[in-house]
Amino acid sequence: MIKTLLVEDKPYIRKGLMSLIEMLDKGLTIIGECGSVKEAVTVVHACKPDLIFLDINLSDGNAFDFLMQTEAFNYKVIFITAYDEYALQALKIGAIDYILKPVDVDELEVAIDKVVARNATIAKEQISKVREHIENNRLVISLQDGYRVIEINHLKFCKSDRGYTTFYLNDGKTILASKPLKFFMEQLPPSKFVRTHQSCIVNLDYVEKYDKSGMIILKCNTRLPVSIRKKEEFLSKLLNK
Repeated sequence: MIKTLLVEDKPYIRKGLMSLIEMLDKGLTIIGECGSVKEAVTVVHACKPDLIFLDINLSDGNAFDFLMQTEAFNYKVIFITAYDEYALQALKIGAIDYILKPVDVDELEVAIDKVVARNATIAKEQISKVREHIENNRLVISLQDGYRVIEINHLKFCKSDRGYTTFYLNDGKTILASKPLKFFMEQLPPSKFVRTHQSCIVNLDYVEKYDKSGMIILKCNTRLPVSIRKKEEFLSKLLNK
């Protein structure tokens, strides 16, 4: 999901752009639409978009006023404007693309594909770094304010809820990450970690007992469920550990 903000002072243009984005179906989710610099700055602070479609002239200023006030945020920009004289300036500040009105759907698709491709490249680089740390028995977790490195042997289990994952460590501490369980399951060594439920990953080193009622009891007395679909895989790994 690419959180997307539309910043354009004409409502009918925002509506048309929104329709084209939905028609292309490239994984963009519109989180808001604004017509002024002031309003757009407020939304960026509140929602932290990944991508902004940005008009040059707004009702209370211009795009560059907005960019100066939000330069601390990490978002990508595609300019949508009737003025071609700002193209060089826009590209110099790192804009993904510069599309002239009226918006051509093919040009829009090319611009969006650039964003999607860049996101995919960044994701691959992040996964590569994570795997490198795992080889050294460490896992790097991306947080809102930075990164947290944990020893894999210190991780007892993980639980997910609505796209977030909570890590439970052997010192009683917990860490909340804004990525789904599947992302981390792909990074953890399969010989040690097993997914026992749609919402749970367990470190086999911490399993004390398996209750035939379908519950795992950890050495810290925590009880976790084993789903019927995951039971065979879990028992196979536990018995062959």
